[in-house]
Amino acid sequence: MYTTELKQQLLSTAHGSIRHGLVHQRALPVIVENYPEPLRAMRAAFVTLHNRAGLRGCIGTTTAIAPLIVSVSDNAYAAAFRDPRFKPLAEPEFADIHLSLSILTPSEEIAFTSETDLLVQLRAGIDGLIIERHTRKATFLPSVWSSLRKPEDFLHQLKLKAGILPDQAPLRAWRYQTETIE
Repeated sequence: MYTTELKQQLLSTAHGSIRHGLVHQRALPVIVENYPEPLRAMRAAFVTLHNRAGLRGCIGTTTAIAPLIVSVSDNAYAAAFRDPRFKPLAEPEFADIHLSLSILTPSEEIAFTSETDLLVQLRAGIDGLIIERHTRKATFLPSVWSSLRKPEDFLHQLKLKAGILPDQAPLRAWRYQTETIE
C-alpha cells in the first residue's frame, strides 16, 4: 500500500524520533502538513524495536488516534524510552537497534460462541488479535505468529498477557491485519 518513498519517510521519522529522544527526552515533533496525504491519514500503528538479544520495545495503539506520521514518531519514542518491560534506551544501544513498523487496518469484531469457535476463525500469520474480558484487554500483532504458530498457543499467551485466567474465555475479540515496514 505504501510506496518505497513513503516507507522511507516513516522509517526515517521513527529513527529520528529515537535520536531526538536521546538528546531532548521527547518524541520528534512533526509538522503534519509537510507530509504526503497517506502519512497524514489517521492510522493505528505500532513500533517494535529489536536488538541482538531479541525484543527491545514495542508500543502502539490499535485504534487510530493521530495521523500516521505522528503515531510513528510518538510510538518510536515510546518504544525506546517508555516500554515498562525495559530500561530506557541508552545511546550506545542505538546503533544496534532494528526497527519495524506495523500499520494496522481498522479492527473488526469477531462473533464467536466459544473459545473453540474463536480459534477456528483465526488466520495464523495473518490476523492480529485483540481480546477483552471485563477490564482486561491485550493484543498480539500478526508478527507474533512467527513464535506462536498454533492458534491455541497464540490465544493462550495473549490471555496471559491480558491477565485472563487460562480457563476463562475472552468475552470479546477483534482481528486486524498489518503492513510491516522494515
